Amino acid sequence: MVSNFRQQEILELARKEGKVTVDGLAEIYDVTVQTIRRDLSELAETGRLERVHGGAVIPSGVVNIVYNERRRLNEDGKRAIAAACAASIPDGASVFMNIGTTTEAVARELLDHENLLVVTNNLNIANTLAANHSCEIILTGGVLRRADGGLVGGLTAEMVKQFKFDFSVLGCSAIDEDGDLLDFDGQEILVSRSAIQRSRNIMVVADHHKFQRKAPLTICSLADVTVLFTDGALPDKLVGDCQKWGTDIVNV
Repeated sequence: MVSNFRQQEILELARKEGKVTVDGLAEIYDVTVQTIRRDLSELAETGRLERVHGGAVIPSGVVNIVYNERRRLNEDGKRAIAAACAASIPDGASVFMNIGTTTEAVARELLDHENLLVVTNNLNIANTLAANHSCEIILTGGVLRRADGGLVGGLTAEMVKQFKFDFSVLGCSAIDEDGDLLDFDGQEILVSRSAIQRSRNIMVVADHHKFQRKAPLTICSLADVTVLFTDGALPDKLVGDCQKWGTDIVNV
């Protein structure tokens, strides 16, 4: 249980922004940094936040953030990433789009594109793009994951393998310092890997919070990706690796 109203507001701010800092919160609430550190420690003890250097973040690891909370994280950043990604997709293209709040943002930015063929395992993307009457939408089969409207599993992966896409637009749960794209659900990873194998261009959309999170399963490496769209600076080593791999980085 949250012990006071300030802690409740701190928790809501962390859910919205993905991270809060001690100095920033001390300024907002006009209290000492010691008071804020105590608030963050109490929230961390109950598992609501995870302490990091200088502040705290929404906890992650082997359990994913609730989907509606993920939708609220860094909405402006995701919108900018989505706009840049959509601008790189020409009219008339064939596109695969997987599960994720940032890929859903890309779908909203594609509403004015013409004559797209979009294959997706995301019910939310299909519903969004239904408003674009020139867009042909193919929804994969598979097992429905009620938490986020995703369709996953072997049946989904086999259907994806029937296509050859101009572009795949992929989200992930985390990206580590080695450039590995990570996720939580092995059934979802099967689908993303199938799309990667059947795509001419791989576009990854990941906001800066994905570089602060962890997840246990590997989708692929940024070495397999054509272009990464993000809204934060990558570590210097990872920038160098992407240059070596030929992976473009678009930082919005």
